[in-house]
Amino acid sequence: MQKEQLYIIKVGGAVVEDERQLTELLSNFANINGKKILVHGGGRRATKTAAALGIESHMVNGRRITDKQMLEVVTMVYGGLVNKQLVARLQANGVNALGLTGADIDVIRSHRRPPVTMTVRDDDNNETTQTIDFGFVGDPDKANGEMLATLISKGITPVMAPLTHDGNGNLLNTNADTIASETAKALAPYFNVTLIYCFEKKGVLLNPDDDNSVIPTITRNDFLRYKADGTIAGGMIPKIENALNAVEAGVEKVIITLATAIDGQHGTVIKE
Repeated sequence: MQKEQLYIIKVGGAVVEDERQLTELLSNFANINGKKILVHGGGRRATKTAAALGIESHMVNGRRITDKQMLEVVTMVYGGLVNKQLVARLQANGVNALGLTGADIDVIRSHRRPPVTMTVRDDDNNETTQTIDFGFVGDPDKANGEMLATLISKGITPVMAPLTHDGNGNLLNTNADTIASETAKALAPYFNVTLIYCFEKKGVLLNPDDDNSVIPTITRNDFLRYKADGTIAGGMIPKIENALNAVEAGVEKVIITLATAIDGQHGTVIKE
């Protein structure tokens, strides 16, 4: 029996903060025929909220360090404000949306990331080796594809926030790109999955100052080369790592593209 098509669209915090882009994205998402999931970030909103509360944000290689105070902030922002606003707006667009964190119906369980020794690149492109404790950050162990597939089969569109849980009552901040990748991998046995990472650029750029310098395809070897020479840096590194992991795990197609071009025909295609 041929599997149905499923689109998983991941939208980043920059798009969530831009009313014009967000309005167009939600309209385009609503117009996707068939089954779909929206995965969202909200890092910029979390950073603004934390600053308003006098809490400083710390990032390493594009990933947020999450202490107890920051965990409370991201829980409020991701699981509350951003998630429910998106759900309400999708309902207004005729999409029967349901907001979820990883803790809801045990959909994504994770473990707290242990301290990791890694190469850290600063703003001047200098590299040092450091041991980083990311705090209350979760790396997923499993996503419940069967449960998600059941919801989707009932006509429900999940809207997934970047929070998971460890099974012991603790919420963990989890990279939204990772949420999207793990969700796509878990649903690959049930659907033909196209995963689209959308943000404010047309794709992965060869020249950050030229919005039209889109790299059409990236393989793992390409990625290693671009990362080494600094073409790919910062938050784009974990995004492409997650995209490659999804493709290598059986996800049919992964694309990185502009938030207003989620038709599967534009942007950078990630290949094995």
